[in-house]
Order: sequence, then structure tokens, then C-alpha cells
Amino acid sequence: QVRLVESGGGLVEAGGSLRLSCAASGGTFITLGMGWFRQAPGKEREFVAAISRSGSNTVYADSVKGRFTISRDSGKNTMYLQMNSLKSEDTAVYYCAARKGSTVRSTSTRLVEYEYWGQGTQVTVSS
Repeated sequence: QVRLVESGGGLVEAGGSLRLSCAASGGTFITLGMGWFRQAPGKEREFVAAISRSGSNTVYADSVKGRFTISRDSGKNTMYLQMNSLKSEDTAVYYCAARKGSTVRSTSTRLVEYEYWGQGTQVTVSS
């Protein structure tokens, strides 16, 4: 059973930066396609970014493109989300997700394709 634990959330002023981490255990990290999603109050959970098993391919939501960077470190079994130029509309609970069975270079923006989820970490951006 894959277990995912997010960390790094917090309160930051608009224009600031945060780095989220997602530590994976219970599975072979390099076999997992990974992604970040977020959910704001009263809204549905939405895609933010995804990274392939190899780390060579990434994809971003248009709303974060150019500001957020997703990465992974197989030696540490950890995925990251570097968030720069944060805006008030980035305020949400951020969730780490993982999926098995993907090819080495594929990514997925679809929430339903992810089997494993973390508990979430709150990001609040004050304006």
C-alpha cells in the first residue's frame, strides 16, 4: 500500500514562494506517476501539475504555468512543488497523488486515474 505524506504548506503573502514536499512509502517510487491537485473551499478538486515516472515529462494547469515547478527525487522517494509568485487564488488544500501502471514518460491530468492520495497540506496566500 502506497502512503503519501505532504508537508511544506503555510501562510505566505502574495508574491511569495513556498515549496511543498510529498514523501512516498510502501511502494517502489520509480513505478509511480505522480501529481499535485488542489481544492479551494466550496470548489471541486482540480489538477495542478503532474510528472512522469522518469521525471522527464511534466504538465501544468494553465493557471500555474510559469509560476510552479514540479520535480521528483527518486533517491529520497519524494516529489516537490515549487510555487513562486503566489496569488490569493492559489489558496487551497494541496494534495499529492500517485498512480501505478503508467508508462515511463506519461503524465495524467485526470483525478480519477490516481489511486493513492495524501492527506493534504493547507496553503494560504494573503493579499
